[in-house]
Amino acid sequence: MRTREVLLATAATMALLSVSIAQAQVPVPPIPPSPGWTKALPPGPDTRVKITEEYAKMVARDAYFWAWPMVNIYNRRQAFKDVKDFVMAGPVPSAPLNRVAMLTDYVNPDQRIVACPNQDVVYGAGSIALDVSPVVIQVPDFGNRFWVYQVVDLRTDGVVQLGKMYGTTPGFYLLVGPNWHGDVPKGITKVFRSSTNTGFVAPRIFQDDTAEDKKAIQSVLTQVMFYPLSDFDGTMKSYDWNKIPKVAAAASGDAETRWVFPEKFFDELPAVLADAPPLPGEEARYAQIRAVLDAMKSNPALKPAMIKAAQEVEDQIVTPLLQFRNYGEQLPHNWSTISNEAAFGTDYFTRTAVAKSNILVNSPNETKYYYQDLDASGARLNGANRYTVTFPKDQTPPVNGFWSLTLYNEHHFFANNDLKRYSLGTKNRDLKYNPDGSLTIYVQADPPTDVLRANWLPAPKNADFSLFVRAYWPKAAVLDGVWTPPGAQRAEGTVGRQ
Repeated sequence: MRTREVLLATAATMALLSVSIAQAQVPVPPIPPSPGWTKALPPGPDTRVKITEEYAKMVARDAYFWAWPMVNIYNRRQAFKDVKDFVMAGPVPSAPLNRVAMLTDYVNPDQRIVACPNQDVVYGAGSIALDVSPVVIQVPDFGNRFWVYQVVDLRTDGVVQLGKMYGTTPGFYLLVGPNWHGDVPKGITKVFRSSTNTGFVAPRIFQDDTAEDKKAIQSVLTQVMFYPLSDFDGTMKSYDWNKIPKVAAAASGDAETRWVFPEKFFDELPAVLADAPPLPGEEARYAQIRAVLDAMKSNPALKPAMIKAAQEVEDQIVTPLLQFRNYGEQLPHNWSTISNEAAFGTDYFTRTAVAKSNILVNSPNETKYYYQDLDASGARLNGANRYTVTFPKDQTPPVNGFWSLTLYNEHHFFANNDLKRYSLGTKNRDLKYNPDGSLTIYVQADPPTDVLRANWLPAPKNADFSLFVRAYWPKAAVLDGVWTPPGAQRAEGTVGRQ
């Protein structure tokens, strides 16, 4: 009798467990917010209350810093909104909103649209306006070639996962805005939803540094296309980017094109905030700056003070963040990195620092970045000196894709040189390894001996510069922090001399 009771109890327990497991496997829909839930939030600023100039300046300073990247992306959209067709504006490909224009080779060193470009991929560029139309993203068959499509929202956070590391198949994908609820046409493989209507697109297609590959890549580049949903008919579209019309571009300086202006910032901010609803926890921040913007309208005397405060933030806080040594996770040999790229959320400091120094970074599983302003001893990197960067045997960046070491001038653009060489890495088939299997890169202004010439990364004469390691599709050792780059050692004596 006792045995029978035990068996019955065990059976009942197993039945309950089975039900529990079955229930656990059924997705539970999110609980919708209660009607009028916003009324339960703490009351925001009373906009009827007069505020002081110093208070307006305080709020303006804070808003200028955390909204700087959003206004940056917003103004890139404004720059594209009047483009009617594909054009090559000087060295930069331009496209109408919700389309992308592609280069056909490495980026021109004269471009100043985006700081810290790389010389490993063929880029594309475009601005998205999902309030105008959803966008079809066309993926051709890249074969074994590395590729990744980057799409960021107004906050510079990534919104799609498309690339070789994702096993993405050729076909058509749809990008929609936060409020789109239309019908998805037959033939669309997957839908991605952005939290904002405004964003930026930057495809990257790997190309090695040989004439053969520069020719081989052309056929697949023609099918890298983004276009409005109304143009979708289920067939692969193509465009010969070698035939894109060329037009003159406005003169550019040495630094990145300016996208954020203190004197215009508070006029543009309302549209930016409307397009980027507050993240959880940001409601009070939004209410505060909106109340000050309302006060500025009713009291125009506040605006000059707010602009002055914004200019102070630009000069004293944002501008210094161009220097890599002023932010990031600190690593051995004075390298630094970040781990939340393209997913900044409410990390306002890192997001603005990256937007200032090297905007449009990929997510960590797509690309890991390492930044360097200082040599291994802590002195500023400068072309008056000679340096070596030596990767021990089997210790080049562990990647499934490719890696590179790039040199940038003080403005984070390529340092012009006769070789037109701005980086070394996977794409260079003629790198010379040392007898012990290590790889030494010679970073200096003057050419080294002929036998070392393939490993020479030219530096600007008597000028500061930065080094930048990219690890595309990094392996676990990179993502886990086990691998970090070797130091830039200042060379002494005759090493590396002609």
